[in-house]
Amino acid sequence: MSKVPAGWELLTIGHIADTVMGFAFKSSDFVQTGTPLLRMGNLYQNEFNLNRNPVFLPEKFKDQYPRFIVKSGDLVMSMTGTMGKQDYGFTVKIPVGSKVALLNQRVLKFISKKNNNSEFLLNVLRSDLTLSLLYSLPGGTKQANLSAKQIQELPVLVPPIPEQTKIAQILSTWDKAITTTEQLIGNSQQQKKSLMQSLLTGKKRLPGFEGEWFKATLGNVSKPQQWPTITSNQLTDSGFKVFGANGFIGYYSDYNHEFECVTVTCRGSTCGEVSLIPAKSYITGNSMCLDDIESLINSYRYIYYALCHRGFNDVISGSAQPQIIGAAIKKIKIALPPLQEQQKIAAVLTAADNEIELLQKKLAFLKQEKAALMQQLLTGKRRVNVETA
Repeated sequence: MSKVPAGWELLTIGHIADTVMGFAFKSSDFVQTGTPLLRMGNLYQNEFNLNRNPVFLPEKFKDQYPRFIVKSGDLVMSMTGTMGKQDYGFTVKIPVGSKVALLNQRVLKFISKKNNNSEFLLNVLRSDLTLSLLYSLPGGTKQANLSAKQIQELPVLVPPIPEQTKIAQILSTWDKAITTTEQLIGNSQQQKKSLMQSLLTGKKRLPGFEGEWFKATLGNVSKPQQWPTITSNQLTDSGFKVFGANGFIGYYSDYNHEFECVTVTCRGSTCGEVSLIPAKSYITGNSMCLDDIESLINSYRYIYYALCHRGFNDVISGSAQPQIIGAAIKKIKIALPPLQEQQKIAAVLTAADNEIELLQKKLAFLKQEKAALMQQLLTGKRRVNVETA
């Protein structure tokens, strides 16, 4: 813990907030409609969502279990997760207008003491410093099971109430910018999805284009093949980029694709994922490369978008180890307009991707800057000016 700034105190979470652990409600009490039950899955990735696998309890339970009621403005934390994945410790402030819910077991509610600022507490609980302490706590072998006592004993630097409020206001401004950018990304992704649905099916034609489309198999328009896989020992610290089933994995002394290439992951958890691999890359045998697409007849970028839209669920086999075989890839059919229309459609969708990418970079920048600011404000390394009455 950092040095205590002048005017601050080194306390624990238990000094500034009481905690209530949720109740082990019985599944036999679940009903079709009623009071929502707030479970850990509703707090995934610091996002509150009662519509994720909703469960309900009888309305009368609100009167029978008043201690476990959660409402707008309350802070709640998930207390169990998989060790190593760090999917516990998610903390959420229940949004304004949310339905009153009941708190399930392994979810912790915070109740601020002595008018301590709840937004300040939220930022403390989400800070890298607090999370690093959480993830270092012993909690079992396969699962991390945090206790209320462990949370209450976490150290925290606490400024006076006016300074807490000012810090919370500053960080809230960043949160609003982050939320706005996330909404813009969501809107852009939805617009792109609508464009793909209309343009790649011919339901909507771009100006200046008409005439029939035709269908062809991937085996007709390309040469689907898998290239030799290289071992991890063969990877180097520099050279040409290597791409496997999960994307970029390192560098190699040579490349097997001189130009940009469309690939389909053909095994593993990402089976069926379509990618555009940059020029001068080595593509391992975990992906099917759609080689030799004749650029005078078809646009490889159009084919990429057409396959993203189509998906591969109907040709994936196996459950423990999903895979797609070359024979199945070759038989897949896609609708192909004339080359110029393919190129125009691909250009429209590429522009949509570029817009989303720019917004994602902006979002990453905002989150990085906010994290750096939190580190300074919550440790007192940067002090805020508090206006006196």
